[in-house]
Amino acid sequence: MQAQDIQDKLKSLISEATQIEPSLAIRLGEVERWIKDVKPGALTNKKFVMAFLLQLVSDSEVWLAVKSLPSDAAQQAGFELMTPAERYWYGYLFPKWLSETDRKFYIWKKKLMSGQFYPADELILRTIAARIQQREDTSFIQRYIADFSMGTDSIVSNHQQQPLCIQLTTLNDEFSEQKYQNWQQTLQNWGIDRGLFLSYDRRDRNFINQLVNVALYNSDNLPAGRYLKFP
Repeated sequence: MQAQDIQDKLKSLISEATQIEPSLAIRLGEVERWIKDVKPGALTNKKFVMAFLLQLVSDSEVWLAVKSLPSDAAQQAGFELMTPAERYWYGYLFPKWLSETDRKFYIWKKKLMSGQFYPADELILRTIAARIQQREDTSFIQRYIADFSMGTDSIVSNHQQQPLCIQLTTLNDEFSEQKYQNWQQTLQNWGIDRGLFLSYDRRDRNFINQLVNVALYNSDNLPAGRYLKFP
């Protein structure tokens, strides 16, 4: 989808959502107003704004498709077709974002539009995703909304199919303890009942495999109510 098509697509989704899921229509309306004065050429040049918009359109289409099913049983069957990580996103976190106040929404929209967002961990997350998806009975999902608003770089699940929210940070970050405290509070505010705050050291040539192993192990074994900082 090109930048010039985004606003029309948002308007179409708003019209559909008004009848099916009003909370989605409200959120999409906020986003549509946010970009309405941005020319398509300028929007195309805003890489991460476009990535967020395309992701939001895709999520909205999936959500409306599920909500349009004729019964709760049919909707539940739709969720069962998803991976555990997708099911946690679409079945819990995405609708929670639609229905609750997001106090960070205004802040990160402004940062995205002004080009102040620099995802230092993007390549690492892509590598982790590839490694996880090579293994059996695993799933992985990333969403900008989860990252910006919910302190969650990624959602992973392992053999037990228990999704786990993960945040990455560099080992030498002098503010990591305060970031950890803020992260834990953010997860609790969103009703996320467990999480993993993973520090890594780029100098360790095996750090990707270590991150993958720690994430998958804790997906299966971290108890509810725990927000683990590792190491």
